[in-house]
Amino acid sequence: MSTALAVYHGRFGRATLYKLNKPLSTHAHREGHLVFKVGGRDSEMVVSERAHALSARFGSAVNPWQPHSFLPGDPDNGSVFLTLYIKPSWFLEVGRNAQGALRFGRNAIEVTGQIERLIHIVSNFLLEDEHRDLFDGYLYELTSCCYDQSWQWSGAEHDLRASFSGIRDFRIRNSIRLMRERIGDEPALDRIASDSGLSRPHFFKLFRQNIGVTPNIYMNTLRMECSIDRLATTSDAITTIGLDLGFSSQASFTRFFTANVGIPPTDYRRATYLSH
Repeated sequence: MSTALAVYHGRFGRATLYKLNKPLSTHAHREGHLVFKVGGRDSEMVVSERAHALSARFGSAVNPWQPHSFLPGDPDNGSVFLTLYIKPSWFLEVGRNAQGALRFGRNAIEVTGQIERLIHIVSNFLLEDEHRDLFDGYLYELTSCCYDQSWQWSGAEHDLRASFSGIRDFRIRNSIRLMRERIGDEPALDRIASDSGLSRPHFFKLFRQNIGVTPNIYMNTLRMECSIDRLATTSDAITTIGLDLGFSSQASFTRFFTANVGIPPTDYRRATYLSH
């Protein structure tokens, strides 16, 4: 069974050790995402419909809002993964460099000797309590090494970053505001499209052009982020969280959370450590 070994929330975002034996649905994050196998059989990340190995030799880097899914290599026993969700604002602030915006040049990350050492350090820190004050520094070093490597063979960094200059269409900006306001409503993307002044097909096309994901994935991301925050920072009942987010029962909320995060919400809450 998939389970959380450690979950750490901080200014950087989230760092987790998961044991996963089930696939994850296609989803996205607003953070930069790094995944490394630290134990068990090789598995796969599918990023923008292209498969990438998760092995002793390779990890995976996923850009903010880049659709991705996960395919386990050992459905019986599972494998252990270090998964990082890095806030681009934190990466920019710590790096103090305008060129440090967190967009990776490629999705495959070679696990060099230096990166392997940092994976080992970060993973051990997640399982211990006594070195939390050093965690952010090593996490930044690992993220920075992966970022630099991802652009090592690419000369188009400035072109890629220029293509993500913001949401150009005011109707899509309005639709995002409506999604946030209606996060607990039953899925009603047709109504959001109409209230944004768009037909459903035009809305879906414009949304993907501006954001990079479908409205469904974006709405699921909002629900996922809200549920993670409430599980980590409140003692609200899981049933209450699910109902507030528009799910008809705790079972349907648990299925959604497990399909997008990899583990049940009860397990996530149990393993979470919140940095103060």
